[in-house]
Amino acid sequence: MASEPTLLELDSIVKQYDSTSTTDTLAILNGIKLRVDRGDSVAIVGPSGSGKSTLLNIIGTLDQPTSGRILLNGQDLTRMDEIQLAEFRNRQIGFVFQAHHLLPQCTVLENVLVPTLACRDAALRKQAPSRAQRLLERVGLGPRVGHRPGQLSGGERQRVAVVRALINNPPLLLADEPTGALDRHSAQALGQLLVDLNREEGVTLIVVTHALELARRMKQVLELRDGKLCES
Repeated sequence: MASEPTLLELDSIVKQYDSTSTTDTLAILNGIKLRVDRGDSVAIVGPSGSGKSTLLNIIGTLDQPTSGRILLNGQDLTRMDEIQLAEFRNRQIGFVFQAHHLLPQCTVLENVLVPTLACRDAALRKQAPSRAQRLLERVGLGPRVGHRPGQLSGGERQRVAVVRALINNPPLLLADEPTGALDRHSAQALGQLLVDLNREEGVTLIVVTHALELARRMKQVLELRDGKLCES
């Protein structure tokens, strides 16, 4: 029997904050519904302050919705406690942010292997160094495995962050403005890399971005406006 094609489903996600000036609540996300199939690539665009990063953080369980359900790999993430979420997040979701968040005292290889330290799967931990080496070579950083972040360019550091996000072989990769701190050439190269890894690794990719050039590389572009998602 074929596996279920849907990897991620958001069911009526609402995110509200208390207003600082009135007794009312401020709705950032207003009943978001979304289905993403395995292997898809999705860009989320929209005005600054529209809630794009909030939505991505909710998908990645770094933030909690006010109401609604998040189903990933058939599991309802809104029913998990913090310990369960942390373990699930480590294995099932990779993150790439605008800031690379690499540890300056660690080598490229050591930075990539950091997520495996919390992994309970002994077989995965054993295979991680060879997987890290393969992925670093794939992104053109094979000769740089012993370098530290301060010895790399901005584009190279962000490629390390991408490999780190993929090291535990997650089915879902979330990227929040991944090219925002890069020059145009590096941004184009990283955008192409994300598209290639989406295809080669079979990882489902959701990207929040202001860069329309990057957004157009995705299979689907959605706009977040007034708390709702719609086709762009």
